[in-house]
Amino acid sequence: MIDPGSVVLVRFPGIQQTKSRPAVVISTVLHQTTHGDTVLGVLTGNLAQASGPTDYVLQDCAAAGLHKPSGFRVFLTTQPGADIMRVLGKLSDRDWREVQAQLRLALDVI
Repeated sequence: MIDPGSVVLVRFPGIQQTKSRPAVVISTVLHQTTHGDTVLGVLTGNLAQASGPTDYVLQDCAAAGLHKPSGFRVFLTTQPGADIMRVLGKLSDRDWREVQAQLRLALDVI
């Protein structure tokens, strides 16, 4: 199981092709253990796409195992645990708090 806030590499299905991309783990270990899947939020290197009120540009990309500036978008997907290719790193505490704040804004959860 992978801790929430971890950055992973996963294959995302797209409109025209499936593409490997980084994502942040949103689901808890309890959810992953119970259901066998992982809830992920997309990370993008296209910072122009991460400019909405519920998006967040990461401040500590290197700590997360990312090689270029990246932003979090509340574009969520659920993937089987077996589809996660590898763990790249983990969001810093400040980046994880901001991602959680964006999720609360977008999803109306506490």
